[in-house]
Amino acid sequence: MVKQPATALKCYHCGQTCEEVLWIDQKSFCCFGCKTIYEILQENDLCEYYTFEASPGTQGKVLDDTYAYLDEADVRKKVVEFDSADFVRVRFFVPAIHCSSCIWLLEHLERLDAGIAKSEVNFIQKTVAIDFDPQKIRLSNVVSLMAKVGYAPQITLDKEEKKTAAGNGLVLKLAIAGFSFGNVMLFSFPEYLGLDHNDTALMRTFSWLNLVLAVPVFLYSAREYFTSAQASFRQKQINIDVPIALGLLALFLRSAYDIITASGPGYLDSFTGLVFFLLIGRWFQSKTYETLSFDRDFKSYFPLAVHKRVASHWEPVVIYELKKNDQIRIRNMEIVPADSTLLDAQAYIDYSFVTGESRPVKVNQGETIYAGGRLIGQPVVLAVEQKTSQSHLTSLWNNEAFRKVEESKYKKIIDQAARRFTWIVMGIAAITAIYWYITAPASMWLVITSVLMVACPCALALAAPFTYGSMLRVFGKHKLYLKNADVIERLASIDAVVFDKTGTITTGSTPEIKFTGNLSEEEAGWIKLLTSYSTHPLSSLVTKYIPVVSDAMVTAYKELPGKGIEGVIDGHTVRIGSHLFTGAEPVLHLNASFVFVSVDGAVRGYYSIATPVRKYMKAMLKRLGPTCVALLSGDNDSDREKMAGLFPSTTQFLFNQSPHDKLEFIRNLQVQGKKVLMVGDGLNDAGALKQSDVGIAITDDTAIFTPACDGILQGDQVNALDHFMDLAKTSTYILRAAFAISFMYNAIALSFAVTGHLTPLVAAILMPVSSISVVGFSSLAVRYVTNRKMNQQFFIFNTQLHALWKNIFQAKKP
Repeated sequence: MVKQPATALKCYHCGQTCEEVLWIDQKSFCCFGCKTIYEILQENDLCEYYTFEASPGTQGKVLDDTYAYLDEADVRKKVVEFDSADFVRVRFFVPAIHCSSCIWLLEHLERLDAGIAKSEVNFIQKTVAIDFDPQKIRLSNVVSLMAKVGYAPQITLDKEEKKTAAGNGLVLKLAIAGFSFGNVMLFSFPEYLGLDHNDTALMRTFSWLNLVLAVPVFLYSAREYFTSAQASFRQKQINIDVPIALGLLALFLRSAYDIITASGPGYLDSFTGLVFFLLIGRWFQSKTYETLSFDRDFKSYFPLAVHKRVASHWEPVVIYELKKNDQIRIRNMEIVPADSTLLDAQAYIDYSFVTGESRPVKVNQGETIYAGGRLIGQPVVLAVEQKTSQSHLTSLWNNEAFRKVEESKYKKIIDQAARRFTWIVMGIAAITAIYWYITAPASMWLVITSVLMVACPCALALAAPFTYGSMLRVFGKHKLYLKNADVIERLASIDAVVFDKTGTITTGSTPEIKFTGNLSEEEAGWIKLLTSYSTHPLSSLVTKYIPVVSDAMVTAYKELPGKGIEGVIDGHTVRIGSHLFTGAEPVLHLNASFVFVSVDGAVRGYYSIATPVRKYMKAMLKRLGPTCVALLSGDNDSDREKMAGLFPSTTQFLFNQSPHDKLEFIRNLQVQGKKVLMVGDGLNDAGALKQSDVGIAITDDTAIFTPACDGILQGDQVNALDHFMDLAKTSTYILRAAFAISFMYNAIALSFAVTGHLTPLVAAILMPVSSISVVGFSSLAVRYVTNRKMNQQFFIFNTQLHALWKNIFQAKKP
């Protein structure tokens, strides 16, 4: 390393002018911080970081014990989102995130330290989520590592404090471009009015003033297009910014040449206006994505409910009504909605939402249970430590462990189309340049710039997220809550639908329940107590049916999916569930489900539960027709006759199915080339929901669902399932139409540009207009088809209601 005085060199890492130059590997650095960051990246084979952007780094300091305070228990608790012996998740706000290099480096932190498992950047919010093993690396070391490579996080100990993005770079660039554009237009009025030839000195003065105003636009406002194009060439690829950068460069250099050589006034009014309107288009696109992100966080998801203690009883409330120190009651398989303190002796929590691994963790009294954990076992009472946003819980739903591996078809199409389109545009520009160079050389630069500007697949890139984003909001409004937009695409391709029975086809709103056997009043209280611990639909019905209340305690509680529940009460082992689980003889009876009871191994009887079919299910199943391929049920076949009268004749009925049997059935359909939609309650069929192409969990209680599902559908909306499938298919047609509009726009605009009928300024205005047109079309089309489909459903409902009233009225006639 050699240190020597600066000679106006730029720092290889951060791009700042070097006051004193530090040389290493024939590269100049402005300070020890930047040099050290480069050395760290070089040692870990991460210098590819510098190929994504020119001088992407920020000036940094090498810090050692600055962040040691983060390892203090009280401080650590306020910073991390999840903490366990071998897994910690923390999310930091990093103001320095500004380009693709930042994203690339921050998402490769595991190459700097083996203790880091994964890191993920949210560019819009400027945050990075990091998963690490606390046995291999401390929290303070993680933060120090980020600081050493130039991305020191902004530490906020109050989790509820809202973070604001650092800087308004795009707005500042837009302001400078707008200011320059307005003044260049003002100085160009003599030229517009034909007065410039009367005073040559005045013409030259205005031309030089225009050049002075255009330089900051060229160097600062338009810089992002040039750096992006440069990075694209380094990666031996062509992105959409390449033709834009070429057009801007050609227009500015030609204008500068004309002014410096006094051969003309140049085209700086077109250049500054071009950058101004390009930045407006980029601002519009970023705001569009931010709007979609906002809707994903706050509008597209279900209102997760939880039971809160009010006076001496429990009332269901939505999670955003929770406050610190509120007491909440969580039952088996329910999600913990906020970071809370355990008030009971102990609990077992499944953190698969957070870690992706279904491994119950034991939590003792007074310890913290993190939001997103799912209770396994008997109910517990928790005290809320702090509010948790709905977006945090729903982001856990999108954990990689629960994502479908199939990549979006339309994302591939858009990526390929954008790359090919760029090459086509550059080819058209080259042919146009040759033609105009031969026929009218003076107009060549303006025509080339217009061609490069007007042909842009930005609208193409907006079509898919906006169409599917709008449809997500529509589904959420009608109580179908999907995990992400890719689910809509998969839902549109479904050609086989499989249903669960209990809690899906049938409902417990008005059941007929009868007990056959011999139970004492005390034992009946035990049954009510034990079934209250379970969230299974049949358990909930038994709980409501038994009037006796027991003050006993349940220990050794277990719930076995597809079998039943068991627990020890006052020293007696009580089992409730199927006849095989309790050791009872099966009961042959039509149109009922059975819940058997045994105490200390002796069968005491059974509850027969006749649950009605949900309203208007038969009409919906009829509309599905042959697409409805099977009914899978863990119950016996006592309901076979009822189900046969409900489903199409082509439907296959399989009873006494274990969770594994359901999963294998779905897998076999997929082997046959079917795209399968599984509809179940998410309790005994979680494996089938995950295996299917689309898994939808039906719930009448929004505190219960499985992370394996792709969507949650409110129970009273099951009869509209076919309408949702039709809307998904229609959204793909809307998307294709949006693609067609985008391509048609480009074809028409290009025809005007190559023939010289379009100025660069108008071309720049048309770019954001094209995006607005596609976004507007998608929004209006989605709204139109939604109103039509949902009004059709309302019409069907009214027709059925009218027929019912007509029958009642006729029955009353004398």
